[in-house]
Amino acid sequence: MRQFIYSLRYFFEKRGFYVSSRLADRLGMRAKNVRLFFIYASFFTLGIGFVLYLTLAFILKLKDLINTKRSSVFDL
Repeated sequence: MRQFIYSLRYFFEKRGFYVSSRLADRLGMRAKNVRLFFIYASFFTLGIGFVLYLTLAFILKLKDLINTKRSSVFDL
């Protein structure tokens, strides 16, 4: 079982790096730069999702504070 996992891991690592190498050859760049681009792009998109989440949470909190139902005029 352990040998199967290692061979499966080797297969995916070999094919995964080949994709970035082939793309780099087609673009005339280094494979290292293509891999770094994908790493930075993944961090950037994760950061955008987190910022979007915090912004929406803030807007919803403001909406709840503004639109609270008051039972009388004197609850202000």
